[in-house]
This record gives sequence, C-alpha cells and structure tokens, in this order.
Amino acid sequence: MVKLSRRTIVKYLVLSSAGFSSPILSAPAQPAKAPQAPLKFDFEDVIRRARDLSAVAFDTASPGLPDALNKLDFDAWRDIRFRPDKAFLGAAGSQFRLQLFHLGHLYQRPVTINLIRDGIPAPIPYSANLFDYGRTKIEKPLPVNLGFAGFRLHYPLNSPKVYDELIAFLGASYFRFLGRGQRYGMSARALAVEAGTTSEEFPFFREFWIETPEPGADQATIYALLDSPSATGAYRFDLFPGVETAIEVYAQLFPRKPNVKFGLAPLTSMFFIGEDDHRFNDDFRPELHDSDGLLIHSGTGEWIWRPLRNPVKPEVSAFLDKDLRGFGLLQRDRDFDHYQDLDLNYEMRPSLWVEPRGNWGEGRVELVELPTGHETNDNIVASFVPKDSPEPGKPFIYAYRMAAGLELAQLSPNGRVLNTYQTVAAALGSIEPPAPGSRRFIIDFSGGELPYYATDPQLVEVVPSTSQGTITRSFIVPNEHTKGFRAIIDVQLEPGQATDLRAFLRTGARALTETWTFPWRAD
Repeated sequence: MVKLSRRTIVKYLVLSSAGFSSPILSAPAQPAKAPQAPLKFDFEDVIRRARDLSAVAFDTASPGLPDALNKLDFDAWRDIRFRPDKAFLGAAGSQFRLQLFHLGHLYQRPVTINLIRDGIPAPIPYSANLFDYGRTKIEKPLPVNLGFAGFRLHYPLNSPKVYDELIAFLGASYFRFLGRGQRYGMSARALAVEAGTTSEEFPFFREFWIETPEPGADQATIYALLDSPSATGAYRFDLFPGVETAIEVYAQLFPRKPNVKFGLAPLTSMFFIGEDDHRFNDDFRPELHDSDGLLIHSGTGEWIWRPLRNPVKPEVSAFLDKDLRGFGLLQRDRDFDHYQDLDLNYEMRPSLWVEPRGNWGEGRVELVELPTGHETNDNIVASFVPKDSPEPGKPFIYAYRMAAGLELAQLSPNGRVLNTYQTVAAALGSIEPPAPGSRRFIIDFSGGELPYYATDPQLVEVVPSTSQGTITRSFIVPNEHTKGFRAIIDVQLEPGQATDLRAFLRTGARALTETWTFPWRAD
C-alpha cells in the first residue's frame, strides 16, 4: 500500500498531468479543497540548501565568463557602473536602494542575487541596460543568466535626501559597511579557513536573498549561501544603519572536512606604516593604516590592547580565552595631521567591533600579521578560532553582533593606550652603549580616571611583565599633552629570544587602564 503524504500526492498529480494514472487518484472523489498558499521563503530554506550542498563534493568548476569580461583590467571594469535610476527596492516605498556589481577583472565567479517580495524569492536577471559601460566596450550581447559579482545597498545615512552607500558584498565572502561620517577601510568576512597558513581557503557566497523592506523600515535582512572545499554555510545578516551601523549575524556551518581551523567573524585590515615604524621614510604621509590595534574584551572582563605591526615575516599571535566578550580591529588615531592624506581619509575609517551572541566557549582570538610593502595590500586578519574544530556531519551554530564606529566609546571604559613607541634602552644623551638584547618601550595611557590622578602621580604605578627575560627598569611620568601618563619599560632578553610584554596602570589594587601587550624579539 502506498503511504499517503503531501509529497506522494504531488508526485502523482504530476504523473497524472503527463498522461499517467494513479491507484490513489482513482479512489472516490473527495470534496475539493482550497489550494494552499505557497510556503514563504525564510532562513530555514538557506540552512537546508547549505546542508544539502555539504553532502556532495565541492564543485571546483567556475562558470567561464565571456572573453570580453575576462580581458577587462581594473580601470575597464571600474568604468562599468550601475545606473542609479535602475536601483531596486525603491518602488515598494523602501528607504533602501539595491545596486549590482558587474562581473569581470578579479570578479570571475557569478553569484545569484534574489529579491524576496511577500515571501516569494525571484532571481534578478542580468540586463545590459542596468549598467552604464562608460568607455568599456562589450561587442556581443551577454546572457541573461550571466549573474553578478555582488551588490550594495544605499540608504540616507548622512543626509535625509542623499542615498549613501551603506554596505557592499563583493568578492569571496567579503563585505564592508559604514556608519555615519565614515569612509571605507577595513573589511569583514563571513568565514576564515586556515588563515595564516599555506592551506588558506577563501570561502565564497554562491547566492544571496534580500528581503524587500517595508515602507519606512530602518533595517534590512540579507540571507546568503556560503561554499568552500572545507565547509558550507547559511548566513543571515540583519542590518541596522545609524551613527554606529550594526549587523546581527546568524550562521550555521556544515563542515566537509575534519580538523580544519575555522576563524569566526573574521576582520581583514591594512597596516603599512605606523607611529613607531621608520623603515619607510620616502612617503610624505607619516602613517598609513586602516586599523592601528586589536582590542579584546576577555571572558574575565580584562580589556587587552595589542598595537598592530607590519612585520618583516609572517607572524601569528594567539590570545587564549573562554567565553569571549568581544574583539575588534580599531582605528584609534583620528588626527588628520598623522596621515596627511586628503583623498583617502584614513582618520575617518571605521573600527569594527564583534560581540558574540551566546557562549562561544574555549578558543583563541588569532591575529595574523603579514609583511607588506604597499598600502593597497590587506595584511591583517583577526578572528576567533574555537578550541575544538567543528566536525563534519554536525551543524555548527553561532551568532554575533558587529558594529562600525569612529569612537565606540563604550569599549575599554578605563584608560586606553594612545601611543606605543620603542627605542634604545638608555637615557637621552648617555654615551654608554645599550646592553645587548635590551629595548625601551614607551606607552602613552590616557582617558578614564587618569586626569584625576595627574595632580598626585605617586598614587599610580605601572605593572609590567615579560614572558621571557627581565624587566630592568620601569617608571611613569605625567603627560599633560594627553591628560594621562607615559609609561617607560626597559626589557632585556638573550639575543634571538622572543617575549610577550604586558603592562597596565593601577592605583592600589585597582586597575586604571586596559592591558597593553606587545611581542618583541631581541636581534
């Protein structure tokens, strides 16, 4: 006997319409029922797609692009611009506008982009009239199923009458977003795989679904299907534009391989020249970076600041933690005089802060720093790596909130690190040569309660430590220019030895500042 189910009935209905008969459908006629409304698309559909995709081998093939697109250089690709008057979402009274990126140049893998209206998704077909090709010439018509490289959403972010770019998804699983008064700098990614190793993968989004916002709505929802050799994933992004634009991210991973290093909520940035790096002195701009430090709010409540570097060789630093409260790559230096770039506006580039939703358990915040000789190269990656790698056959669920801001005043509520310098471990003007393996570190702390103690600095002390070697000297002096204190720490190691330095200010048993940490190797 055939078991009755909705799937079975639909199957036989299809066969019947093709001229086949069915023993079920030949039963006595029943009263007609009203047709069921189609099921509305939601995040569960993306999760199901990701689960099914993980059960088959990764498809290494990428649909080839027409030769005309393959040959585009950067300038020719950039000259192809979406026509603003063709933007989607506006017809429904939404405050958001959707524009698309054209394929070509570096962007060779098509992505399907769907719009959801009343719960029904429909893919956006490619059409040449969506774009202004400028000086770029495409002789032959392109197919309607060509796809797109990515998309961006516009919103009246800085003025009620101007639709500013708010967020862009373009390339692999990269995305960037802005708050009010900000300029693009660092990027986020959906997932990092084996970052900092020779086996690194770059997962990519295969498909997006964008909910049509209600008229007057101040949030947007985006669903995405992720794929890579090591895992698939379903992502939901709830976007809330504002002074500090925020995204609530919900993710479900389906690993294909065991024992893979997955980096959750990865942030990618650039650090080329900083206040303490004098190797590159042929540029009139004193500093060049999208971020200048990694901030961690540990599970114990400690705030940890790690200045970024442009190392001479690849370096990976790990910060072990349990029940992490947050981490981010920050651009603290907001002084134009420190950058002197009228076009790139480094002082206006956002910091990105990640706060886990729920308990992420044991793991580590991992910082990858790569050497670079130019400001166009992203050379910094920060992510959270779980202690136990997600296993194939078991969905891995996590969520977090991201915020883009200029000040993010709620972070590190005590005194903060403002500057980090290093020099020879000797008094100014001294003719004595510094001891082998020695170095002096100078850290400026400001903010919090430090101005209160400036009139009686004897109540404040610096607490330094080193994982190797010896702290030979440490002291503080008030710094009226920063309304804080300058800490001086001398360390000595054996030549070739490496250490992790830490320091903070306290009064009595109470910490007054975040903890500064920095790796150093004695030449």
